[in-house]
Amino acid sequence: MIELQQTWMLPALIAIPFIAGLLCWLVERFNKRLPRWIALIGMTLTFVLSIVLWQYGDFSGMSQQVIAPDAAVPWVAEFSVPWIPSFGISFHLALDGLSLMMVALTGLLGVAAVACSWNEIQRRVGFFHLNLLWSLGGVIGVFLAIDMFLFFFFWEMMLVPIYFLIAIWGHDVVGKTKEYAATKFFIYTQASGLIMLVGILILVIISYAQKGVVSFNYNDLLGTSLGGWEYPIMLCFFIGFAVKLPIIPFHGWLPDAHAQAPTAGSVDLAGVLIKTAAYGLIRFVLPLFPAASQDFAPIAMTLGTIGIFYGAWLAFMQTDMKRLLAYTSISHMGFVVLAIYAGTLLSLQGLMIQMLAHGLSSAALFIMAGQLYERLHTRDLTLMGGMWGQFRYYAPILMFFCAALLGIPGTGNFIGEFLILFGAFAQYPVFVVLATFSLVLAGLYSLILIHKALFGINNIEEVALKETKSHGLPTRPLKDLGKRELSLLLMLAAGLVWLGLYPQPFLDTSSHAMQWINNAYIYSQVTQVDASQLLDAMEAR
Repeated sequence: MIELQQTWMLPALIAIPFIAGLLCWLVERFNKRLPRWIALIGMTLTFVLSIVLWQYGDFSGMSQQVIAPDAAVPWVAEFSVPWIPSFGISFHLALDGLSLMMVALTGLLGVAAVACSWNEIQRRVGFFHLNLLWSLGGVIGVFLAIDMFLFFFFWEMMLVPIYFLIAIWGHDVVGKTKEYAATKFFIYTQASGLIMLVGILILVIISYAQKGVVSFNYNDLLGTSLGGWEYPIMLCFFIGFAVKLPIIPFHGWLPDAHAQAPTAGSVDLAGVLIKTAAYGLIRFVLPLFPAASQDFAPIAMTLGTIGIFYGAWLAFMQTDMKRLLAYTSISHMGFVVLAIYAGTLLSLQGLMIQMLAHGLSSAALFIMAGQLYERLHTRDLTLMGGMWGQFRYYAPILMFFCAALLGIPGTGNFIGEFLILFGAFAQYPVFVVLATFSLVLAGLYSLILIHKALFGINNIEEVALKETKSHGLPTRPLKDLGKRELSLLLMLAAGLVWLGLYPQPFLDTSSHAMQWINNAYIYSQVTQVDASQLLDAMEAR
């Protein structure tokens, strides 16, 4: 592996979306189409830069290598400059295989979010792209920051643009305004963020009491002896991440936020924003609080399993297409919780594939829901039907992504779920058996979506005419997917098929990072055992 220490590529990954977003806002007064192109170029550059880092990292064959239990964190690249030295705070970014995959996913879905809103957003275009790109820049900051103060800064900063995206460009639904959904999202996430901040400050204070040095640096905080404080601090972190994931019972903000957000906002929320919570649990909760996390694992996995069934059942009951997709995210994040707290290398590797595949498939389905709303001006599945005969491209592509969401073989969702269930079975067979049964419900809600939208009586032209008139909009003939829409969806479909048929490059990339997290979580409780015996055990695994 090529070491890329103190590289400017890392701050560039964050800076490009911020600068591009600011330019979008500034040039809007001169040309309303220019912000779209600036945003598209900015997110494309971000994605390309992540691919360049992937190539430089030279991760091929990493899954065949075993790292020692006492090895340092396998960072590939770092960037650090002092920020507030008197408080031990620095602008410290670092990249390993796990964060690299998440940054690449953010870049790709950032391109998709800009492309899918090309015609949807017609007012305050520059300010829209400012908020969209700044939220994505904040997400990338979360994936790269390893100074805890800097991490919290990006964690809170990425929420404000999402609030504006929902409140200004969202959609009102019967009985609830978009401002209500935005405020609900903001209160949930801000309150949980403050709880996490309390945990961070207590952790830093205890570390200072032991070492005599104030530091928010992740590497310095690792291995801090917390005694009786470990469990309550871990709970502070867990609640902060559980709301964003979301885990039952902290999920109340998600359906409203998804249903009333603009299409790009839904892509951002489902594709990458909830992945920041899973990333936080893996990166911070398991290594910093291994003993408390192991004690808490049965509770977390119980909540995750309940979420799998609860989300799938409520998805099955929905008639609004976007609310249905929102509840599927709750269900799929239950698998993520199962993988995280099982803590085996196989389940963590499955988690990596699952997060990538869910990001692509859920983003694609939210994009297709937005495309349908542009044509019919409704998302009510009870009014739809017969699209298989009406649209040449839309119907089969929707069927493909629904099949991918339920985990059909040949797609990344199948690989991710299989590895998670297989990796967690030895330690938690009851949870795995229950989670496996939930796949039947996943098939049900996917088939219901396919059946109601694509088959039955073809009345969508009448529905489109009625809904268009009720919204006071000019009537237009229904059109199939255009070249821009088709290219975007085929790009996401290709990513899912690649993950499903040849996931090895992704498993290689995340291998060392997941091995280190596995060691920090599982082997932290092993005492008075010779290191060579541990290495033998890992090789046997």
